[in-house]
Amino acid sequence: MLIHFQKYQGTGNDFIMLDNLNGQYNDLSIPQIIQVCDRRFGIGADGLIKINKHDSLDFEIDYYNSDGSKSFCGNGARCSVAFAKSLGIDVLNTRFLAIDGEHTAQMNGETITLDMLSLNTVNQKDKSFELNTGSPHYVRFVGNLGNENIVSTGKEIRYSDPYIKEGINVNLVEAIDSNCIKIATYERGVEDETLSCGTGATACALIVGFSENRIGKNEILVQVKGGNLKVDFEYHGNGAFTNIKLIGPAVFVFKGDINV
Repeated sequence: MLIHFQKYQGTGNDFIMLDNLNGQYNDLSIPQIIQVCDRRFGIGADGLIKINKHDSLDFEIDYYNSDGSKSFCGNGARCSVAFAKSLGIDVLNTRFLAIDGEHTAQMNGETITLDMLSLNTVNQKDKSFELNTGSPHYVRFVGNLGNENIVSTGKEIRYSDPYIKEGINVNLVEAIDSNCIKIATYERGVEDETLSCGTGATACALIVGFSENRIGKNEILVQVKGGNLKVDFEYHGNGAFTNIKLIGPAVFVFKGDINV
């Protein structure tokens, strides 16, 4: 199969983007997806995204991690909006479907503001937190991120008994100041550290609001290894969040063809 692709990245989280509006890649198999995501034998990416036609919304995101598994991806969704614009879709204020439900987004230059789904539950276990921001996340605060090994810690937690079956994304967080945090993320589905994780950045920012009971509107700058993201939200107490927005760049890298 000849694949025409574009490559996008959002703060270093990179994706292979496919125009599937006419269904030409419906038969793309999981082994083929794994192959093209491979950084040595394929194009190389954290995930692959097919943009599908939708009957009532602007488009549908069909997202695959680099191991072929499926989940919601915040940075992938933001990159999908930029890619959809290149396909001629009006994305000034766009509505689309993802695996976790309907989302809206706004595009301003290379900056994409993605509206995340509301959240009502946070589980706290000793010094760690669990929540689902479209994908499940484990969050723990540390004193100095530079002293941590996110890969070994992430694997230890992700493959521990509570999470080995379904998997979980693991985030370590260092507080920089009252409205700025630095994070490192080990992603299930990639099974490695990624330079950025949109749902992880969102999860970590929300945990700041939860752990400090910051009722009302909040804006948190999240430093990831691939750049900076911003998360806006309203906290209502008892683990309830609304008006959650993930804000950051989505950048075209290159395009090409590959036979698989």
